Amino acid sequence: MFTIDQAYKKAVKIMVNKYKIADKVAEINSIYSEVHEYCIDYLTDEPVDYSVTTTQEDIEYERKKNARSAVLEGRTPYNSSDSYLEELAVYRKIAEKMIEYDTVLFHGSCIAVDGIGYLFTAKSGTGKSTHTRLWREYFGEQAVMVNDDKPLLHITEKGVTVYGTPYNGKHRLGNNISVPLKTICILTRSTVNHIEPINAKQAYPIMLQQVYRPGDVVKITKTLSLIDMLAESIKFYRLGCNMDISAAKIAYEGMQ
Repeated sequence: MFTIDQAYKKAVKIMVNKYKIADKVAEINSIYSEVHEYCIDYLTDEPVDYSVTTTQEDIEYERKKNARSAVLEGRTPYNSSDSYLEELAVYRKIAEKMIEYDTVLFHGSCIAVDGIGYLFTAKSGTGKSTHTRLWREYFGEQAVMVNDDKPLLHITEKGVTVYGTPYNGKHRLGNNISVPLKTICILTRSTVNHIEPINAKQAYPIMLQQVYRPGDVVKITKTLSLIDMLAESIKFYRLGCNMDISAAKIAYEGMQ
């Protein structure tokens, strides 16, 4: 006799697989195969820590969210397929679950040099991906991309670990690795490259903007506590850069 969950999976041909993301194993139950193709580098057979299941309602939620964002940004809504919107829905559910494990999704581009992570964040279109590309050009094999869009940060009193995830931006730049996070650097455009340390109070507004904020009251409270802990665990900088390769040198030396 089927349970309701089993009957639902059979009716919509739910596809199931397990993926280890940020040291936790998620069982992903999806409608479309693209979700699993997207996560293939994280496939595992280890025991499950939690499960996420997407429905057509989740896909429609992502479509409506896209439409609302388009209105606010004054652009035409993206004509996204259901399979792509399901990928967004899956990662939203993962982000919600990972809060329970002291881990938050943070919007930024993270690169590691000699095994140490540097996370660059800014408003969309400022040039995060371009800047980390300069680091790869400047440092060569010393530099490894962790995640170019939405890394996960595991935050403890002892420090912060940044994890690569399958959700690594339109250019798919990232790796299934984890490194200790040294700093978060806020990018701004400037004609002259310069970097300065800033305090946690100065960095707090953009941290709030760039972290995933759940709707659930308990989880948003936990998220805010984790941001406070993040602010106490790492250093923050503001970088004005002109996207010349010298910006990478100035940024790296300034953060040492």
